[in-house]
Amino acid sequence: MNGGTGDPVPRKWIAGTLTYGATGLAVLFFWLLWGDFAWNMKERSVIPVAQLMLKRFGAADFIVGLLIGSLPAALGMLLVPVVSVKSDRHRGRWGRRIPFLLYPVPFALVALTGLAQAPVLSDWIQARLGESADPYVVRILVFSIFWTLFEIASVVSNAVFGGLINDVVPHEVIGRFFGLFRAVSLVAGIIFNYLIMGHAEEQYGWIFLGVGLLYGVGFPLMCLNIKEGKYPPPAPASDRVGAGMVTYVRECYGQPYYMLLFVGMTLAAVSFGPVNAFSVFYAKSVGMSMDSYGKYLSLTYAISLVLSYFLGVLADRFHPLRTSIVAAVLYAGAMFWGGFAADTPAAFAVFFVLHGVLAGVYATVSASLGQRLFPRAKFAQFASAGGILTAVAFFVTPALVGGILDASGHAYRITFWAAGILAAGAVFVLLSVEARFRKLGGLTGYCPPESGG
Repeated sequence: MNGGTGDPVPRKWIAGTLTYGATGLAVLFFWLLWGDFAWNMKERSVIPVAQLMLKRFGAADFIVGLLIGSLPAALGMLLVPVVSVKSDRHRGRWGRRIPFLLYPVPFALVALTGLAQAPVLSDWIQARLGESADPYVVRILVFSIFWTLFEIASVVSNAVFGGLINDVVPHEVIGRFFGLFRAVSLVAGIIFNYLIMGHAEEQYGWIFLGVGLLYGVGFPLMCLNIKEGKYPPPAPASDRVGAGMVTYVRECYGQPYYMLLFVGMTLAAVSFGPVNAFSVFYAKSVGMSMDSYGKYLSLTYAISLVLSYFLGVLADRFHPLRTSIVAAVLYAGAMFWGGFAADTPAAFAVFFVLHGVLAGVYATVSASLGQRLFPRAKFAQFASAGGILTAVAFFVTPALVGGILDASGHAYRITFWAAGILAAGAVFVLLSVEARFRKLGGLTGYCPPESGG
């Protein structure tokens, strides 16, 4: 087709009221991927460094699971529904997502600075309290204060980041975009784990400060260079809090289809948690150095990096629901096997890499699942509803697994079995979702149910 002069008409991509040519789409991808890099350098580095810091403070596995896994989940249950609905309904000069991405940045910087100085602050407080205070309790409390502030900032941003992508990225290329999104995340992981992880036990303060600087500059740069489109006015909302809550629950949880989808996504997401939360300690228990651990983790990211774009293409072609089921099947099988076999540094390395690669496969092929199945006008609301169930699961699972590990004498192979059980449950539920998906129109005519009833 041409414009009457023999020249081909340039291709256009549309997302709501936004229209992109090839150059505009490339610029959009660049800034979103740059923001994702800054975000993931924070996410990839802070958690393992915080785990090592807690162990240095003498924290039990239960405390590690509670602070690293359960606390963020509890904050998600409280904050994500409120932030996501307010973002869906917000209309302003900067759009409906970007203000909610910018506000938490200063709080994250304060938190990372506080974590960097946590040992010094703990010693200062201890010196003034004297022998009346338990040094262990002081250290854990100081860490917990700054960790909570950091997680509040992260939870708020994470509740909205996916909504921004849903609003500005054309859906016909969203699987490919998430493939690139995953690739950038993996590059961040490779940089941290290959170059920095080996120094995390001695240089954690500088790591926190450096990551804070990168995030504090890089993430706002993305926000200031992304333009949101125009949105229709939100539907009138009741002034009564109770009525708003009833509407939220009815719309999000009133359809059995969405409930199954939420449960399936939750089981899959939480299945990676037992290994992720305790893999550092598992590695130490079989005699692996932190330098080797970081190198193996970098290897998983490198493999996933090679696969990421092609997995995004597969998700676009075959649908993320179906590719997610296949990925969960493979992950469950590998983790059951690993629970029996991973008892030496070499065997642990094999199954740890399998865990990372297959978890990454699932993360990539399922990344656009919500965008393809939730109602687009209320995407953040429905994503938050699923996030509440995921938060409940993450609140319970890390502390529960940590308690089991303490009781078992730190038999960390249990983490692989727990992961396999959860992934198998996800497969079963997602197969039920897929059957209902076909009844709602399937690949060619899918129409998401708009409200509960």
